[in-house]
Amino acid sequence: MDWMLTRCEEVDEEGLSGNEADSEDEGYNDEIADPDNLLLNMTVSRASSRKSRPESSGSRLERFGPGSDHSESDDEIPHKPREHLPEIADFTTVDINDEKAFDTDLEDKETTTAYDPTGRTAYIEGCKKVGVVPASYFLRHMNDPHLSMKHHGLGSQGMRAIAMSLVSNTSVLTLDLSDNWLGHPGGHAVCEMLRDNCFITHLDLSDNKFGLQTAESLSQTLQQNSTLTHVTLSGNDFDDKAAVHFSDAIMNTTKLEYLNLSHNLFGENAGIILGPAIADNSSLKELDLSWNSIRRKGAVAIAQGVKNNVYMKKINLAWNGFGLEGSIAFGDALKGNQVLEELDLTNNRITSEGAVLIGKGVSVNETLTTIRLGRNPMQTAGCYGICAAILRNPNCALKELDFKDILVNKDFDDIFKQVQEQVPDIKMRHGGMEPPKKPRARIHPMVKLTNYIEKNNLRLVDFFNKFDKDGSMSVTYEEFQQGIECAKTALQKLVKSEALKDTGIKLTQEEVQILLSELDSDGDGEINFSEMVSGHTGFQESQQENINVILTATQPRPVTT
Repeated sequence: MDWMLTRCEEVDEEGLSGNEADSEDEGYNDEIADPDNLLLNMTVSRASSRKSRPESSGSRLERFGPGSDHSESDDEIPHKPREHLPEIADFTTVDINDEKAFDTDLEDKETTTAYDPTGRTAYIEGCKKVGVVPASYFLRHMNDPHLSMKHHGLGSQGMRAIAMSLVSNTSVLTLDLSDNWLGHPGGHAVCEMLRDNCFITHLDLSDNKFGLQTAESLSQTLQQNSTLTHVTLSGNDFDDKAAVHFSDAIMNTTKLEYLNLSHNLFGENAGIILGPAIADNSSLKELDLSWNSIRRKGAVAIAQGVKNNVYMKKINLAWNGFGLEGSIAFGDALKGNQVLEELDLTNNRITSEGAVLIGKGVSVNETLTTIRLGRNPMQTAGCYGICAAILRNPNCALKELDFKDILVNKDFDDIFKQVQEQVPDIKMRHGGMEPPKKPRARIHPMVKLTNYIEKNNLRLVDFFNKFDKDGSMSVTYEEFQQGIECAKTALQKLVKSEALKDTGIKLTQEEVQILLSELDSDGDGEINFSEMVSGHTGFQESQQENINVILTATQPRPVTT
């Protein structure tokens, strides 16, 4: 300790400048750094030395002021307490492995970049790299848990920049990129991003024109990603070849709960490929294959997959055209499946017969709560068949029946009231009641009279003679009515013997009066033969004129210039 104080006093007497003091300090540190010293090889920093001796950086004149006598000896100069010189510390308690225990300004300060969890910096750099203008909406909402970028026209390059940002983004949980026409390059960028991002759970990639190449990349991503639970891929031109890749994804995914493949180009072969995958899947709770062209054998394969699946709750197969074959298959599927809760077969060309076959499955199923069969040509008979099946199933769980745009009649209304008594909470939707039948147009009595004459190959004079018993060539109203009654009696006998079913002479009392008033043109109360001929001929001519008018109205008009 004494030699250190002596060293400091010598430096003060010589009036060293700041730079000279620094140079001397270097020697001072060298002495302390000597392994033979008692400081145990610990380095004292220059900064701490300078801080501990603030007056050593200037001359004695500066320290004592211009009026002081700097020639005085150190003994005559009153010394201030040297607070800057700490006492010797116990360095044996210092952990030499702790980097913060000692420091020196000889070491360069390391600069660390703060981690950006939003990916904002990565996005701006990515935009510069691919040469696109940053999307201000994305920059404003990139911290939102539900981010919607639909209809933004990103394209493949814009998607690449966003993908670079989303790799490190920890905020976005639901991402909507629908209708951006990303194409295969953009789809590939999304797949690369999803391999590193472990926060996005809901993803919508509808209407992006991906095609076959992207289908393969998406399939691999869905099998590898352990975060995604809901994926929508509708309207991306996926065809039967792409169905092979999605079959692998459906069969091997373990986390995906909802998959939407609607509005694509899947056909019969796609149904054959996807059917077995649906049967083996153990994670999907809802599958949407609506608005495709799955028919015939493809429809049967899908139905068999649903029958053997033990996990799926909802399946949407609307607008596919299953027809009778699909109806038979789904009737059988509902018998074997005891998990499915919602089935949508809207607009699938299901006839009344097909509805009855589906009803056979409904009559034994105990889990189905909703069935949609609207816009099918099943008519009221098909709706009636479904309701009859519900009545045969005491354990039926159906809560909603959808017969949208299908007209029903009074018979259906009656049976549905019985269904409501058995299942009070059931709800039903249909296209309305059938309009009441319009009354048949009244046939003119003269038409019936003419039909009778023609069907019995009678001449008008022979017909008139049946009424003219006295040969006076005129008949009264009473004679005419009696003749009509006799003709009706004879006709009834013919109808009973099934020799003649329709003669056209079925005139009511009112029609007889109308006929008499028209035939008695002079109003004398009798009908002579000339009036009979004139009335018959005039009526035929008027009928022909009406026909000619209708034909003329329907003829196309000639083109004029």
